[in-house]
Amino acid sequence: MTTPTTSRRGLSRRTLMTGAGTAALGVLGGVTGARALGATPATAATPATPTPPTGFATFSWLGTSGWKIHTPTTTVLLDPYVTRFDTGLAKGAFDATTRLRVDAAALDQALGAPGTADGAVDSILVTHTHWDHFSDVPHLARTRGAMVFTTLTGYHLARAMGVPQGQLAVVRGGEEMHLGDLVLRVVPSLHSRTASGALLFPGVHTQAPRRPRTIADLPEGDTLSYLLRSPGGRSVLLLGGSDYDDQALRGLRVDTVALPVPSTDTTADFAGRLLTALEQPRQVVLVHWDDFESPLANPPQAGEETRRRMDDLTARIRRISPRTEVVVPRYGVPLDLL
Repeated sequence: MTTPTTSRRGLSRRTLMTGAGTAALGVLGGVTGARALGATPATAATPATPTPPTGFATFSWLGTSGWKIHTPTTTVLLDPYVTRFDTGLAKGAFDATTRLRVDAAALDQALGAPGTADGAVDSILVTHTHWDHFSDVPHLARTRGAMVFTTLTGYHLARAMGVPQGQLAVVRGGEEMHLGDLVLRVVPSLHSRTASGALLFPGVHTQAPRRPRTIADLPEGDTLSYLLRSPGGRSVLLLGGSDYDDQALRGLRVDTVALPVPSTDTTADFAGRLLTALEQPRQVVLVHWDDFESPLANPPQAGEETRRRMDDLTARIRRISPRTEVVVPRYGVPLDLL
């Protein structure tokens, strides 16, 4: 989850979650299915001339920070959270004792059924273990046979939730490895904080806990980000929380970064430090702005506060790096990013 809190009940939606993009969105040239922030209603209906996509990999947004990435030989998921159950967040009455659940039918509809070509998954990447990033992962690993790359906390939680040990790979940051026809680099990262500096559900597991039953049983457990590189050298950095370690990002020189929208101003110079560390990437794709307790259906839903934050973030990005395109994805609409 991108936005932490300091208490377990009665929290406002603004305190806990991020929201949506601007009301007027224009089609962004060069990224299939994406839209550019800041367009007027007149230009929003007129597609720009697209640049030719490479066609190597498609990225389909699953809501929150989630992605389905498909290449000629490999399917990778990042933070797949499709079940989207009610925690009281949208009503301003967040309940940390909300029971975990899995909607297998929703997962099959969004990702394809197990045993089918559409439903095949080779690897699952986990940025951190809050419920809106992790709670669907054990079911997907068990039903698809996918390898899960996660922190030590994620390893122990997955074991407690029935994932075989042989399907779990613990990573810490700094690893670089092949995932089919992709190259994966694991990058240390950070989780977002509240205005007071607090972290939602802090903690790690160094051994298997009892089986998690509520959302509070899934702590943050340290945070990672993942860089994917194509054989042609193009790269995409996928962040899961709206904070980062800019020292860990220096020298990566990515083409695209998927960036969760912050819901507080706690992180100093959020856009500036990121763009400087990444040397002004070609694209920024805004994620984790949607209401993840509403159905996974277009158009994504969000609140006015986050719409304002997206406007402000987009304006800052454009001031700092005019060449960087700001992209707003839609659920399940493929983007050509590699």
